[in-house]
Amino acid sequence: MYNILLTVMLILSVIIIISIMMQPTKQNSAASAFTGGAAELFGKTKARGFEAVMQKVTAVLTLAWFVIAIVLAFLSSK
Repeated sequence: MYNILLTVMLILSVIIIISIMMQPTKQNSAASAFTGGAAELFGKTKARGFEAVMQKVTAVLTLAWFVIAIVLAFLSSK
């Protein structure tokens, strides 16, 4: 069981990296370099289309990764 979960975790890690790399980049202006992008952090614009799908996929994969990490930690403590 432990080896199967470890393999799934490694596969999820690679898929998470790919999903993060596939997310579209945001246009950064010179002002955001000085402010640290705080304007975009608290902005009220929502992601649409492909960007929204990729954000949800990344969030679900990351949640699954954390759950498997906790289960692996529990199994390794026994």
